[in-house]
Amino acid sequence: MTPAPRTTTYEPPTTNQLADDPGNAKEAGIERRIRRVSERVRPIDRWPQFVVSFGPLRADVRHRRDSGGIDLLHLLCVMEDSCELCGEEIFFLVGQLEVCERRDTLDVCFGQFGGHQRIVPYDGGMNVRRAAVAGSWYPGDPERLAAEVDEYVNAAQVAADVPAPRAIVAPHAGLRYSGPVAAYAYKAARAADCRAIVVVGPSHFVPFRGVSIWPSGEWETPFGRVAVDEALAAAIAAESHDIIERPDAHGREHSLEMQLPFIARLMPGVPIVPLVMGYQTRDAAFALGDVIARAVAGRGSEGDDDGHALLVASSDLSHYEDARTAAKMDAVILSHVEALEPIALMDALEREPRHACGGGPMVAVLHAARRLGARQSRVLRYADSGDISGDKTSVVGYMAAAVW
Repeated sequence: MTPAPRTTTYEPPTTNQLADDPGNAKEAGIERRIRRVSERVRPIDRWPQFVVSFGPLRADVRHRRDSGGIDLLHLLCVMEDSCELCGEEIFFLVGQLEVCERRDTLDVCFGQFGGHQRIVPYDGGMNVRRAAVAGSWYPGDPERLAAEVDEYVNAAQVAADVPAPRAIVAPHAGLRYSGPVAAYAYKAARAADCRAIVVVGPSHFVPFRGVSIWPSGEWETPFGRVAVDEALAAAIAAESHDIIERPDAHGREHSLEMQLPFIARLMPGVPIVPLVMGYQTRDAAFALGDVIARAVAGRGSEGDDDGHALLVASSDLSHYEDARTAAKMDAVILSHVEALEPIALMDALEREPRHACGGGPMVAVLHAARRLGARQSRVLRYADSGDISGDKTSVVGYMAAAVW
């Protein structure tokens, strides 16, 4: 529900510029731009212990991990999760970066200088969406990823009276932080005979109006590619002019990608419809819910069984509060989700946008589920990042919920 932040476009310095004196005008200009980006984070006393110095070519990370599994270095257009990076000092070029997994360490470098393939999150128009955070936010090796997902799912205890859900809510932070919670939602969803999965998440990086759909092709995962349900995607797109195609909104966005380790592992072969929501206004959220409900219901009226088109809302809850404050804030969201009250949830988000980063997707999915006949909801698990990191002074809240 937070308004889209101001963004800054960076151009990487050339090799010659890098060899120049650090005080030259071009690098000084880069440094000023970096500092302007850093000023977007408030309160300022929350992040100096993580990123203690800024310069045109380096950032210093002091033994601390981001408590939410969400990278504070994205302030500098570093797209990966700093909690997984080894070493205290990260050298970078301002521009597009790459994180490569090499055995037990992670190497950060600019692709063209390091000899690695540069990150291309999509190719062939909107055909194959490349994994953007595999190897950093979650293991890039399929065996390691399978073991981690299986561990979380096996540990999740879902009550026997929870039926196959119409919709779920799951978090999207680094897998080691939010995976143990997301596993509850997906363990419940695994009981459904899903024909398709509509995944709705917020846009963390690209501000825009409308909802960006990935209409065809496949999404890359360590387990193999997950197909897009082109027919259902076309039906959703046909319902509204606000459903648009913006590959850049998907390219580095983690909110949808973090659902795929569970989807690909627990529901192999089930196609998805990926939707990234731009500005999370009331009108946009309820309109999206209407669009999804009409498209899914229409699919059923044409003879396809729509009963198991699973809807997924991807959202974390409060960010960087102490655990007691976070629990109090998050309880508001949990109560409205469990009561299946999308209107009351939207009211709460408008009063306090810090409640959740994916409030709009939650409202849209709850509204769509109600229109499709859902009448019950249950919060299956709540936790915060401090349960993993041990740091309860600054946490991110996570919820798993099922709707039927």
